[in-house]
Amino acid sequence: MQEKIIVLDLGSQYTQLIARRIRELNVYCEIHPFNRKPEIDDSVKGIVLSGSPSSVRDKNAPEPDLSGLKGERPLLGVCYGAQYLVHHYGGEVLPSETREYGRANLKFVKQDSDLFNGVEANTQVWMSHGDTINRLPRNYEVIGSTEDVKVGAFKINNEPTYGIQFHPEVYHTTEGKKILKNFVVNICGCKQDWTPASFVETTVLKLKKELGNNKVVLGLSGGVDSSVTAILLNMAVGDNLTCIFVDNGLLRKDEFYQVLESYNEVGLNVLGVDASDRFIVKLSGICDPEQKRKIIGETFIEVFEEEAIRIKDVKWLAQGTIYPDVIESVSVNGPSATIKSHHNVGGLPEIMKLKVIEPLKLLFKDEVRRVGKTLNMSQLILKRHPFPGPGLAIRILGDITLEKIKILQEADDIFIQALKREKLYDKVWQAAVILLPVQSVGVMGDERTYENTVVLRAVTSTDGMTADWAHLPYDFLSQVSNTIINKIKGINRVVYDVSSKPPATIEWE
Repeated sequence: MQEKIIVLDLGSQYTQLIARRIRELNVYCEIHPFNRKPEIDDSVKGIVLSGSPSSVRDKNAPEPDLSGLKGERPLLGVCYGAQYLVHHYGGEVLPSETREYGRANLKFVKQDSDLFNGVEANTQVWMSHGDTINRLPRNYEVIGSTEDVKVGAFKINNEPTYGIQFHPEVYHTTEGKKILKNFVVNICGCKQDWTPASFVETTVLKLKKELGNNKVVLGLSGGVDSSVTAILLNMAVGDNLTCIFVDNGLLRKDEFYQVLESYNEVGLNVLGVDASDRFIVKLSGICDPEQKRKIIGETFIEVFEEEAIRIKDVKWLAQGTIYPDVIESVSVNGPSATIKSHHNVGGLPEIMKLKVIEPLKLLFKDEVRRVGKTLNMSQLILKRHPFPGPGLAIRILGDITLEKIKILQEADDIFIQALKREKLYDKVWQAAVILLPVQSVGVMGDERTYENTVVLRAVTSTDGMTADWAHLPYDFLSQVSNTIINKIKGINRVVYDVSSKPPATIEWE
């Protein structure tokens, strides 16, 4: 039984980061909504209460049910979680005279505390709260303070329950990882045995048991998620897996054939389907990005279903769903949060009457890549930048034509190949060229031109949830711009996008 830590999500923007930091310690961690009490068995070694944008004094403030948890298992309250442990059990939390946000230092650290083992006084932490713990319940003791916050951290006497007013999961808390390790390893007793290799071993065994001799069909996208899914399933069921890779005409230049070849090299049973004409005809004259997505999604389902029903006795549909997809589609931010749908969550099973299997649904993107590395996956796929499901359709602003697709494919290829040649590709999370519905005057030779503008977009990120624009060298951008303008008829202007996410998104549509 895989031991784990459970994070009860009270709405913090940092909740996923807590889980990621714990997993970096090779300890498995799950996120659960605070208002749905998780099943607690011997595998659960500890609980973390996340932060929240709410105040514990609010009428509708999140109130997790800690019966059977507090005092029974190690518990760590972070920010709002810490304030809840005070407010709900007899202490007092009041509005801060000055909101404490940003860097602070723990001027006092109780160093014989298990939570702060090896943590030095004056260590930097990251605060983000508008309330302050004014009075602790009788059996609580202070184990950490800053200049302005007397109760920066506390422990409940005679039980393994802790609270901290700062965020150990963020980069700015310099010894945050050590504090989390003290909690999950020293206090909770986790063995740190959750590794990519152990994930592969347990997942393949589970797939063999669940699928037996049944046939499975999987839609491949060429991306790392569906590819890792395919290899794990291939290890479990072999020839009973059929993969379908659809060319919607909106892939990158030569990508359909390159990806098919890489799949064949690893022995996957892949059916390549060229349906590009079908997609492009249906997209003719469509400018609205949501309409584009809907048409592409519906057409993919049509093509996929037509191919899948030719395979006799298929029982299972495999999907490359990963953990952020699940979190975003089944809200963990409480009952009133907006639920975001995702292309990997739902859609096909109702039409095809198949059971769904999602081997990666508990992994973050960077963890999927580590599993892929353990499986010796092709570098072409493993290091491939994220690519949107609708492909170039949402990188062509306005209506879509074959001519525009070819222009964008050529410009995109020049940009991507230049990044690889200059060894910048792996330093960038995602790179793209956007074709604008904008024409501008230019001069080529002795002639005036009136042609298209493209945008180069490159960002750095760890998970795509936030991103900064990549600070690529000016000389590199100049070379790419010159090459695109000189080699591609129809483009006479290249610009670079210097917007971060938020407020902008990575894609333009």
